[in-house]
Amino acid sequence: MRPMLGLVLSASLISCASADVRQKAPTNADAAVIAEFMKHVDEYMALHKKLESTIPALPKDASPQQIDQHQRALGRLIEQNRAGAKRGEIFTPGMEQIARKLLADIFRGPGGTQMKREIFEEYQERDIKPVVNGRYPDEIPLSTVPPGVLAGLPKLPAELEYRFLGTNLILLDPHAHIIADFVERAIP
Repeated sequence: MRPMLGLVLSASLISCASADVRQKAPTNADAAVIAEFMKHVDEYMALHKKLESTIPALPKDASPQQIDQHQRALGRLIEQNRAGAKRGEIFTPGMEQIARKLLADIFRGPGGTQMKREIFEEYQERDIKPVVNGRYPDEIPLSTVPPGVLAGLPKLPAELEYRFLGTNLILLDPHAHIIADFVERAIP
């Protein structure tokens, strides 16, 4: 009877080990995708910092006009240096999938309808399409980003923010007030 028990236990352990491998594979794949995303974020930030160092720093008591001029100057420099940039260069297709799944889980879950309502409150169904290196529309207030979304997405450096523009998840460079990249129709 004992040899049979050993065989059953061995088969169970092999089965559990295979299940562990299957369950860990997506996690490892996600980790690789997120690492690639963060590499692209770091590359963008290196360019951002290099270009920002070429323009005069804002005074501590900068006026709104000075801030706007600074943002526009930095935005022009980034746009010139990333002239060939396209959607998906930072938010790679794999990262888009991860973001869409996270957002689907959050917005279809409890409280999701209310979160959508809060995000779209200021947007008012305007037909504004994000553009890589394009300026975030001055007439639209920055959307709120639910804590669950921020907790689920990779942490960004202080110079970048996740925001929504309609149903699109954007990567905003608030120093330049431009869209570095975006995920189309990210909110279900």
